[in-house]
Amino acid sequence: MDPADELSNVGTRVTYNVYDTLIRRDFLDNNKLVPALARSWQRQGETVLELKLREGVTFHNGDPLTAADVKFTFDRINAPDSTLSDAQGYFSTFKAVEAVDPLTVRIETKEPDPVLEQRLASWASWIVPKAYIERVGPQEFAQKGVGTGPYRIVRLAAKDQLALERFEGYWEEQPPIKTLTFRVIPENAARVTALLNNEVQIITNIPPDQVRTIRGAANVEIRDIPLANAHVLRYNAKHPVLKSAQLRQALNLGIDRKLLIDTLWDGRAVQMRSHQFAEYGPLYNPERPFTPYDKERARALVRESGYQGERITYRTQADYYTNGLQAGEAIVAMWKEIGINAEILLVSAGDREVPAESMVANWSNSSVLADPDGSPWRSWGQESGVQKNYWSADPKFNELGAEARRTLDTRKRYDHYQAMLDIWEREAPGTVLYIPVENYGVSKDVNWSPYPFYYSDFRAYNLSFK
Repeated sequence: MDPADELSNVGTRVTYNVYDTLIRRDFLDNNKLVPALARSWQRQGETVLELKLREGVTFHNGDPLTAADVKFTFDRINAPDSTLSDAQGYFSTFKAVEAVDPLTVRIETKEPDPVLEQRLASWASWIVPKAYIERVGPQEFAQKGVGTGPYRIVRLAAKDQLALERFEGYWEEQPPIKTLTFRVIPENAARVTALLNNEVQIITNIPPDQVRTIRGAANVEIRDIPLANAHVLRYNAKHPVLKSAQLRQALNLGIDRKLLIDTLWDGRAVQMRSHQFAEYGPLYNPERPFTPYDKERARALVRESGYQGERITYRTQADYYTNGLQAGEAIVAMWKEIGINAEILLVSAGDREVPAESMVANWSNSSVLADPDGSPWRSWGQESGVQKNYWSADPKFNELGAEARRTLDTRKRYDHYQAMLDIWEREAPGTVLYIPVENYGVSKDVNWSPYPFYYSDFRAYNLSFK
């Protein structure tokens, strides 16, 4: 329950209700940035942002929110001995965070940061209590979790359920429910049955082949949304079998993404023009080609790469990503048609991956900032786990990414990111598959809207009942 550590799709689904950010991204109003724990903010030159905090906000344990908590939140992430390595990638532009007075925070960046406000409304920026964590330690905090959000943690049974209750001291409008329980129901059919029987009111990750069952019921309905998230593959370019960029290019060319979309997603997943999201706005290139499928060219590259038929394993869980296993089985079959000896390596939740042994793994990348800095740079850039463990990138890729995050010139940033995509496609440390459409099953009595992230927002503005 440490919101800077548990940055998975499932983790952010629940922590979003327990913690607040300084600024909130309003998914119900075109991603507009609106006040949250900070009632106002203002740029002071190109490298300083000053924020004024709300008065009277308290954490679930009764401690008042102050600027010291905000400073502590980001200092613990960026500390030299921090174990929050994933979170560090979000805030490595920070030079210093200053508590000017109890309700004023000043954030200084090393260089101009064009998306600083977006960072403060994004993943890992949830504010945590300084005094509480210093008193009980990070491990107990991760089990108990204390935030300023609309719900507080009552009980955590990690493999079963998380029970929350309404925080009566919440600073914003109270949600209309007293208790909120997240249950783990891994089996798709069992999840659907629980919804139809009114044992639960909302279910997630419904595969397309189950959608028809719900659409035919009188008491529930499907609510779907394309995600600001891409299903991707990550290759271990440092592995002896996969060290050839030609072989990795062949793997990419050997995937018929359109067929995957048509057969697994009823044609409703979204093809991608390389690693881009349309929500980038002026930084999105609508003319960039779709990631191609070319079986004959792939076969030729396999021959040219020197590949000798070694086994290549494709690592996936059975039920983490919707259609994750089904897509993997289809891709392995496609690769066999271009001369690749591939097979599925099915793993369980919690199984630790040994980077040196990993070959191919399915993954997802979220557009956490509605900007390329949030993805692909965050996922594949210099500070990412990919470059630490699986890919020695062309230095030009990192040079372009570092420069793009310190200039306020939109045209220059656009050109840099397009050049980075050229390098990423050439070196092929991975590939995009598609943007999935997330299907939720929801009781018709519940007024609630899903978001393009996995955030399940049950605040008062997004929850009511008929």
